[in-house]
Amino acid sequence: MKRNRENMEIVWQTPANPPQRHDYIFRSGIRYVKPYYFEFISHAKNRWAGKTIVDLFADEFKGRNRDYYDSAVKSGRIQVDGKTVPVLYIVQSSQKISHFVHRHEPPVMGLDVTILHKAEDVLTVCKPASVPVHPCGQYRKNTVVGILQAEHDLAPLFPVHRLDRLVSGLLILARSASQADIFRQQIEAGAVQKQYIAKVVGEFPKEEQIVNLRVNFNAREGRSTAEVGDLDEKDSKTLNGKAACTKFTRICTNGKYSIVSCHPITGRTHQIRVHLQSTGHPIANDTLYLTDYADNSSRRSFNVVKSDHSLKVNSNDNCNSQHEDSNEGFDIDPMCTNCPNLAPIGYDGSEEGLWLHCVRYSGPDWVYECPHPDWASLN
Repeated sequence: MKRNRENMEIVWQTPANPPQRHDYIFRSGIRYVKPYYFEFISHAKNRWAGKTIVDLFADEFKGRNRDYYDSAVKSGRIQVDGKTVPVLYIVQSSQKISHFVHRHEPPVMGLDVTILHKAEDVLTVCKPASVPVHPCGQYRKNTVVGILQAEHDLAPLFPVHRLDRLVSGLLILARSASQADIFRQQIEAGAVQKQYIAKVVGEFPKEEQIVNLRVNFNAREGRSTAEVGDLDEKDSKTLNGKAACTKFTRICTNGKYSIVSCHPITGRTHQIRVHLQSTGHPIANDTLYLTDYADNSSRRSFNVVKSDHSLKVNSNDNCNSQHEDSNEGFDIDPMCTNCPNLAPIGYDGSEEGLWLHCVRYSGPDWVYECPHPDWASLN
């Protein structure tokens, strides 16, 4: 729908509005999304009932201050059941509450989502690090699914497996719900094998290492811990983690770093990262799991690679030439708490990806692979 706000035509978007190629701005090797007007919809929870509409937002959504919410209600950017309400309006349970915002998405690295294999029922791509797979949290258009729809008109897509946002590599997407279900059944039956590579600190042992430690993910802290326990143990009262097993094989080493092949038997949150940490050889640029002995020299090396990578992005022939020259602007919203910046508060676009890369998935009658990244060479 269209509304006039302060002599400015505003087009509100909903999840039904697909991403478009012109929605993206590229600056200094970073992919931004032009801010856009978006309707966030929620239904009043029981604990919200009896609060004024402004109190509700001020108490539950602390990303903006009370003055903003007061103005948003008065201007109609916060509505109840599709209608403008006064600031002292008392909310009732299950009512539809709409919040119309000038949405700023976090930036991601400006690398292409490279298509590796395209068939009638399946698509495989090389996912860049820092880009989430599908809409989540503050990300909607700056996702693999969003970029593929905007730049290649590929939709609908059904991700077959998950890669953490900071992890790069092979991503398999079914092109129909029925094909996605076939993949899901194969994964659940244990008929799918996965291989990753990682660049870790130190000289990894030559012999195959099997880590059989439960993984306990703490959502509040955003990290996992490894717990000693049998893989098949189900009724332990002392362990909170989920059974997890990963096999590691050294590919090469220069003494300071090693490239390791990782074969997760299970699929727990941060499993490879925390299992490598437990071996004493964490991923060399994984600040979340680097142990105390990860010396300053390894951090300095990472900084050098970061600079080289930025240069590569800027000169990459696969990137459209207009990306780096883009000076496209966007409308500044006088009520927006993020304008005039492109990125939302707290995101500066400097984030780099982990040295963890998915290289291979194989099933009963199929194999998909992805090329190794540059950091996988120790030359």
